[in-house]
Amino acid sequence: MSTAAKPPLKRIVLPVFFALIFCFIVLQFVNRPLITNPPVTGEIEAPAQVKAILKKACYDCHSNETNLRWYDKVNPVYHMVAEDVTEGRKGLNFSTWKDLAAPDQKGKLWEAVNQIIAGAMPLKNYTAVHPGAKVSLEDLAVLKKYLSDMVVSKPADTSKTNALDKQYKNWTKETAAQTAPSVSSNGIAYIPDYKNWQVISTTDRVDNGSMRVITGNDIAIKAIKENHINPWPNGTIFAKIGWDKIADVDGNVHTGAFKQVEFMIKDDKKYASTKGWGFARFKTPKLLPYGKTKLFATECVNCHRPESANDFVFTSPVKH
Repeated sequence: MSTAAKPPLKRIVLPVFFALIFCFIVLQFVNRPLITNPPVTGEIEAPAQVKAILKKACYDCHSNETNLRWYDKVNPVYHMVAEDVTEGRKGLNFSTWKDLAAPDQKGKLWEAVNQIIAGAMPLKNYTAVHPGAKVSLEDLAVLKKYLSDMVVSKPADTSKTNALDKQYKNWTKETAAQTAPSVSSNGIAYIPDYKNWQVISTTDRVDNGSMRVITGNDIAIKAIKENHINPWPNGTIFAKIGWDKIADVDGNVHTGAFKQVEFMIKDDKKYASTKGWGFARFKTPKLLPYGKTKLFATECVNCHRPESANDFVFTSPVKH
């Protein structure tokens, strides 16, 4: 009984190798997105040191001056780069900076610096192959100072005090007039019970002189205690409440007029299109829903996208 001779290994390996090479070459030309650099129409004006940090750390994805290295142009990496540039420019574009109103410029810069502090930016997969884009502690200190210099401190700000007094006088009337719950354009209704939830964390917005408190419902608190926060369980709800920040002449700080409350609701099936989270925002004591259409939630999730490794949540629970 004879056994057929097996073909040499190289007769199998070489055709497979050349087939893979052929597929790799074809991949470079198939369905290749186009990355262009539109004209710079209103670049940010900042001190040279600040500008240098922004250029090295942010400009490849957040400007119209994207610099593609040869290895950025190789698929499948190129597809990921194209997506990052497209999404990056949507969220923040230093080449069209002057299109933003002054308060929005402060807000965008505040957001950028805080994402750097949180380690969400620059993206880790970007700095892994572009180590020169990393932001050092010295760089971060420069950015923080630049941001703080943009914000004029106003101890005993009478405008904020007057806004608080006016809001308090109208509070009873506005509360009584609220006969039906406010509903966001994506169907999420205002949740009054957030006032009874436990505090998870706090944060200040130095760019607009406001302060925030983040609270969580029972499911969120249980998840924190059990260290089940990445991902957060379905049913988790966060509320972020914002007020004016008022400092008196002695430096004592307290809340001023109520600005808004924002909600994040976890349901990975219902809100699959926004990474498993439902977003809603209600502004002023009248609880006016933010966003003319439900597409506003895309804006929200794009802001949270850098925290994808943390289930799109910026809030780090305070440990007791």
